[in-house]
Amino acid sequence: MSNEATKPADWKTYDQFALGIATNRLSATDALAGQTLKLALPDFQLTLQPRSQHALDWSEQGARGGQGNGDWYEAIEVAPDTFFLDITQASRPTEALSIVLNTRTRRVLAIRCRIVGADEAAGQPRVPQDFWVGTLEGGLVTGPVPQPTRDLIGLRTWQTYSPNHTYEHTYLSAERYAWQCLVGVQRGHGDVDLASYYKFDEDQYIFTFREFLIPVASVFFFDFASGRSTGKFLGVTGTGEVANNPAGAFMRKASQTFYPPEFGPV
Repeated sequence: MSNEATKPADWKTYDQFALGIATNRLSATDALAGQTLKLALPDFQLTLQPRSQHALDWSEQGARGGQGNGDWYEAIEVAPDTFFLDITQASRPTEALSIVLNTRTRRVLAIRCRIVGADEAAGQPRVPQDFWVGTLEGGLVTGPVPQPTRDLIGLRTWQTYSPNHTYEHTYLSAERYAWQCLVGVQRGHGDVDLASYYKFDEDQYIFTFREFLIPVASVFFFDFASGRSTGKFLGVTGTGEVANNPAGAFMRKASQTFYPPEFGPV
Protein backbone atom coordinates (compact mmCIF):
# COMPACT_ATOMS: atom_id res chain seq x y z
CA MET A 1 0.00 0.00 0.00
CA SER A 2 1.39 3.43 -0.91
CA ASN A 3 1.83 6.21 1.62
CA GLU A 4 -0.73 8.32 -0.25
CA ALA A 5 -3.42 5.66 0.27
CA THR A 6 -3.17 6.05 4.06
CA LYS A 7 -3.35 9.85 4.31
CA PRO A 8 -6.36 11.51 6.01
CA ALA A 9 -9.36 12.14 3.78
CA ASP A 10 -9.07 15.94 4.09
CA TRP A 11 -5.31 16.05 3.47
CA LYS A 12 -4.39 18.76 0.97
CA THR A 13 -2.57 17.97 -2.26
CA TYR A 14 0.73 19.57 -3.15
CA ASP A 15 -0.81 22.09 -5.56
CA GLN A 16 -3.50 23.07 -3.03
CA PHE A 17 -1.08 24.12 -0.31
CA ALA A 18 1.60 25.52 -2.67
CA LEU A 19 -0.62 28.18 -4.26
CA GLY A 20 0.86 31.57 -3.30
CA ILE A 21 3.68 30.12 -1.22
CA ALA A 22 6.28 32.21 -3.09
CA THR A 23 4.70 35.55 -2.12
CA ASN A 24 7.45 36.43 0.38
CA ARG A 25 10.29 34.98 -1.70
CA LEU A 26 13.29 37.11 -2.60
CA SER A 27 13.41 38.25 -6.23
CA ALA A 28 15.39 36.44 -8.89
CA THR A 29 18.55 37.99 -10.28
CA ASP A 30 20.37 37.88 -13.62
CA ALA A 31 23.72 38.65 -11.95
CA LEU A 32 25.13 35.32 -13.16
CA ALA A 33 23.99 35.71 -16.78
CA GLY A 34 26.85 35.44 -19.26
CA GLN A 35 29.14 33.62 -16.82
CA THR A 36 30.45 30.07 -17.07
CA LEU A 37 30.29 28.26 -13.74
CA LYS A 38 32.26 25.03 -13.48
CA LEU A 39 31.28 23.00 -10.42
CA ALA A 40 33.56 20.22 -9.23
CA LEU A 41 31.37 17.72 -7.39
CA PRO A 42 32.05 14.17 -6.20
CA ASP A 43 31.93 11.81 -9.19
CA PHE A 44 31.00 14.45 -11.77
CA GLN A 45 31.60 17.96 -13.05
CA LEU A 46 28.74 20.29 -13.90
CA THR A 47 29.15 23.31 -16.17
CA LEU A 48 26.43 25.98 -16.02
CA GLN A 49 26.06 28.85 -18.47
CA PRO A 50 23.16 31.13 -17.51
CA ARG A 51 21.94 32.97 -20.63
CA SER A 52 19.26 35.13 -19.03
CA GLN A 53 17.23 35.26 -15.83
CA HIS A 54 15.41 32.01 -16.61
CA ALA A 55 17.40 30.23 -19.37
CA LEU A 56 20.43 28.04 -18.81
CA ASP A 57 22.79 25.88 -20.86
CA TRP A 58 24.44 23.03 -18.97
CA SER A 59 26.64 20.01 -19.46
CA GLU A 60 27.56 17.20 -17.11
CA GLN A 61 30.65 15.03 -17.26
CA GLY A 62 30.60 11.92 -15.13
CA ALA A 63 28.58 8.78 -14.49
CA ARG A 64 25.39 9.98 -16.19
CA GLY A 65 26.67 12.72 -18.48
CA GLY A 66 24.21 14.81 -20.43
CA GLN A 67 23.59 18.35 -21.56
CA GLY A 68 20.79 20.83 -22.13
CA ASN A 69 20.25 24.13 -23.89
CA GLY A 70 17.79 26.76 -22.75
CA ASP A 71 16.51 24.80 -19.76
CA TRP A 72 14.70 26.71 -17.02
CA TYR A 73 16.63 28.00 -14.05
CA GLU A 74 16.42 30.70 -11.43
CA ALA A 75 19.11 32.39 -9.33
CA ILE A 76 18.48 34.34 -6.13
CA GLU A 77 21.16 36.16 -4.17
CA VAL A 78 20.26 34.92 -0.70
CA ALA A 79 23.24 36.52 1.09
CA PRO A 80 26.26 38.58 -0.02
CA ASP A 81 28.04 36.64 -2.82
CA THR A 82 25.80 33.64 -2.10
CA PHE A 83 23.29 32.35 -4.64
CA PHE A 84 20.47 29.80 -4.53
CA LEU A 85 20.07 28.26 -7.99
CA ASP A 86 17.14 26.05 -8.94
CA ILE A 87 17.27 24.12 -12.22
CA THR A 88 14.87 21.88 -14.13
CA GLN A 89 16.24 19.81 -17.00
CA ALA A 90 13.98 18.84 -19.90
CA SER A 91 15.86 15.55 -20.31
CA ARG A 92 15.16 14.67 -16.65
CA PRO A 93 11.48 15.57 -16.15
CA THR A 94 11.07 13.89 -12.76
CA GLU A 95 14.05 15.67 -11.19
CA ALA A 96 15.14 19.13 -10.12
CA LEU A 97 18.56 20.35 -9.05
CA SER A 98 19.17 23.02 -6.42
CA ILE A 99 22.62 24.55 -5.92
CA VAL A 100 23.92 26.90 -3.25
CA LEU A 101 27.20 28.56 -4.19
CA ASN A 102 29.33 31.40 -2.90
CA THR A 103 31.26 33.19 -5.64
CA ARG A 104 33.78 34.57 -3.12
CA THR A 105 34.62 31.45 -1.08
CA ARG A 106 33.82 29.20 -4.08
CA ARG A 107 32.05 26.69 -1.85
CA VAL A 108 29.17 24.68 -3.36
CA LEU A 109 26.39 22.40 -2.13
CA ALA A 110 24.18 20.66 -4.71
CA ILE A 111 20.91 18.88 -3.88
CA ARG A 112 18.95 16.75 -6.33
CA CYS A 113 15.28 15.92 -5.72
CA ARG A 114 13.88 13.04 -7.80
CA ILE A 115 10.44 11.50 -7.92
CA VAL A 116 10.21 7.70 -7.78
CA GLY A 117 7.30 5.30 -7.93
CA ALA A 118 5.59 3.89 -4.85
CA ASP A 119 7.13 0.45 -5.45
CA GLU A 120 10.66 1.85 -5.57
CA ALA A 121 9.99 4.04 -2.52
CA ALA A 122 8.96 0.94 -0.55
CA GLY A 123 7.27 2.90 2.25
CA GLN A 124 9.83 5.72 2.26
CA PRO A 125 9.09 9.22 0.86
CA ARG A 126 8.57 9.20 -2.90
CA VAL A 127 10.87 12.19 -3.47
CA PRO A 128 14.33 11.22 -2.17
CA GLN A 129 17.26 13.64 -2.23
CA ASP A 130 20.96 13.37 -3.06
CA PHE A 131 23.62 15.75 -1.70
CA TRP A 132 27.03 16.71 -3.07
CA VAL A 133 29.57 19.06 -1.48
CA GLY A 134 31.92 20.64 -4.01
CA THR A 135 33.71 23.74 -5.21
CA LEU A 136 33.47 26.37 -7.91
CA GLU A 137 36.51 26.10 -10.15
CA GLY A 138 38.64 29.02 -11.31
CA GLY A 139 39.88 30.60 -8.09
CA LEU A 140 41.07 30.19 -4.53
CA VAL A 141 38.69 28.18 -2.34
CA THR A 142 38.30 29.60 1.17
CA GLY A 143 35.88 29.47 4.08
CA PRO A 144 34.28 26.51 5.84
CA VAL A 145 33.38 23.34 3.97
CA PRO A 146 29.56 22.83 3.84
CA GLN A 147 28.75 19.80 5.98
CA PRO A 148 25.93 18.07 7.83
CA THR A 149 25.11 19.81 11.08
CA ARG A 150 23.25 19.32 14.33
CA ASP A 151 23.08 23.08 15.03
CA LEU A 152 19.35 23.35 14.40
CA ILE A 153 18.23 20.43 16.56
CA GLY A 154 15.81 21.68 19.21
CA LEU A 155 15.09 24.95 17.39
CA ARG A 156 11.51 26.00 16.63
CA THR A 157 10.83 28.57 13.90
CA TRP A 158 7.83 30.30 12.33
CA GLN A 159 7.90 30.47 8.53
CA THR A 160 5.55 33.03 6.93
CA TYR A 161 5.43 32.47 3.18
CA SER A 162 2.45 34.78 2.55
CA PRO A 163 -0.50 36.28 4.45
CA ASN A 164 -2.15 32.88 3.88
CA HIS A 165 0.80 30.60 4.70
CA THR A 166 2.44 30.37 8.13
CA TYR A 167 4.01 27.13 9.32
CA GLU A 168 5.74 26.19 12.52
CA HIS A 169 8.84 23.99 12.27
CA THR A 170 10.47 22.05 15.09
CA TYR A 171 13.79 20.45 14.18
CA LEU A 172 13.58 17.28 16.24
CA SER A 173 16.67 15.26 15.40
CA ALA A 174 19.36 14.70 12.79
CA GLU A 175 16.79 12.88 10.62
CA ARG A 176 13.34 14.26 11.52
CA TYR A 177 11.43 17.50 11.85
CA ALA A 178 7.85 18.30 12.83
CA TRP A 179 5.60 20.85 11.17
CA GLN A 180 2.16 22.27 11.71
CA CYS A 181 0.19 24.84 9.75
CA LEU A 182 -0.80 27.90 11.79
CA VAL A 183 -2.34 29.92 8.93
CA GLY A 184 -3.55 28.56 5.60
CA VAL A 185 -5.48 25.77 3.89
CA GLN A 186 -3.61 23.18 5.95
CA ARG A 187 -4.45 24.89 9.26
CA GLY A 188 -4.56 22.28 12.01
CA HIS A 189 -2.62 19.75 9.96
CA GLY A 190 0.86 18.63 10.94
CA ASP A 191 3.24 15.71 10.65
CA VAL A 192 6.76 14.45 11.26
CA ASP A 193 8.86 13.92 8.14
CA LEU A 194 12.42 13.08 7.15
CA ALA A 195 14.85 16.01 7.10
CA SER A 196 18.49 16.84 6.38
CA TYR A 197 20.53 19.82 7.60
CA TYR A 198 23.78 21.32 6.28
CA LYS A 199 25.72 24.30 7.57
CA PHE A 200 26.91 26.41 4.65
CA ASP A 201 28.54 29.32 6.50
CA GLU A 202 28.03 31.40 9.63
CA ASP A 203 24.26 31.78 10.26
CA GLN A 204 23.60 30.06 6.91
CA TYR A 205 21.99 26.63 6.67
CA ILE A 206 20.40 24.37 4.08
CA PHE A 207 17.30 22.57 5.34
CA THR A 208 15.54 19.90 3.29
CA PHE A 209 12.61 17.60 3.97
CA ARG A 210 10.85 14.66 2.36
CA GLU A 211 7.16 14.08 3.12
CA PHE A 212 5.60 10.67 3.71
CA LEU A 213 1.90 11.31 3.08
CA ILE A 214 2.20 13.00 -0.33
CA PRO A 215 5.00 12.87 -2.93
CA VAL A 216 6.81 16.15 -2.27
CA ALA A 217 10.22 17.29 -1.05
CA SER A 218 11.74 20.67 -0.45
CA VAL A 219 15.07 22.50 -0.30
CA PHE A 220 15.50 25.76 1.65
CA PHE A 221 18.38 28.13 2.34
CA PHE A 222 18.09 29.68 5.81
CA ASP A 223 19.83 33.02 6.38
CA PHE A 224 19.33 33.79 10.04
CA ALA A 225 21.18 37.12 9.72
CA SER A 226 18.38 38.50 7.50
CA GLY A 227 15.55 36.28 8.76
CA ARG A 228 14.81 34.99 5.26
CA SER A 229 14.15 31.48 3.99
CA THR A 230 14.45 30.82 0.24
CA GLY A 231 13.65 27.55 -1.47
CA LYS A 232 11.50 25.29 -3.60
CA PHE A 233 9.23 22.23 -3.64
CA LEU A 234 9.31 19.35 -6.11
CA GLY A 235 6.37 17.01 -6.10
CA VAL A 236 3.35 15.46 -7.79
CA THR A 237 0.10 17.45 -7.96
CA GLY A 238 -3.37 16.12 -7.26
CA THR A 239 -3.79 15.46 -10.99
CA GLY A 240 -0.55 13.48 -11.22
CA GLU A 241 1.63 16.16 -12.83
CA VAL A 242 5.22 16.89 -11.83
CA ALA A 243 5.59 20.44 -10.48
CA ASN A 244 8.60 22.41 -9.29
CA ASN A 245 7.41 25.40 -7.28
CA PRO A 246 9.35 28.31 -5.74
CA ALA A 247 8.83 29.27 -2.11
CA GLY A 248 10.18 31.79 0.35
CA ALA A 249 9.41 33.07 3.82
CA PHE A 250 10.09 35.57 6.53
CA MET A 251 11.59 33.42 9.27
CA ARG A 252 11.50 33.93 13.03
CA LYS A 253 13.04 31.91 15.83
CA ALA A 254 10.34 30.93 18.31
CA SER A 255 12.18 28.88 20.94
CA GLN A 256 15.10 26.54 21.54
CA THR A 257 15.21 23.23 23.41
CA PHE A 258 18.53 22.16 24.92
CA TYR A 259 19.03 18.45 25.56
CA PRO A 260 21.13 17.29 28.53
CA PRO A 261 24.27 15.26 27.71
CA GLU A 262 22.87 12.08 29.29
CA PHE A 263 20.26 11.86 26.52
CA GLY A 264 23.02 11.43 23.96
CA PRO A 265 22.68 12.65 20.34
CA VAL A 266 19.15 12.92 18.99
